[in-house]
Amino acid sequence: MQAGGMPDETQIVVHPVSPGGGRKVTAHAFGVDADLGRAFMPADVVEFLRRAGLEDIDLSEAGPIEWRGGGPEVWSASPYDPPDSGP
Repeated sequence: MQAGGMPDETQIVVHPVSPGGGRKVTAHAFGVDADLGRAFMPADVVEFLRRAGLEDIDLSEAGPIEWRGGGPEVWSASPYDPPDSGP
């Protein structure tokens, strides 16, 4: 097992932001691909992994997750979209 309780054969990928918003999260383990859901924030990724039985996974770019199209700080399709500052 790798650090964080993930089997060596498991690959978690957070895909680039889709045009409709959110980032697809997939897992590949033991020859099976699974779509875990569409995340709109890091907490969504944590929840998807928890539901898949993978807890305490490091979400940083140094962790076991493959971040495509930007790291865990990227949740907007455009680099020019300002963060939501609320009402």
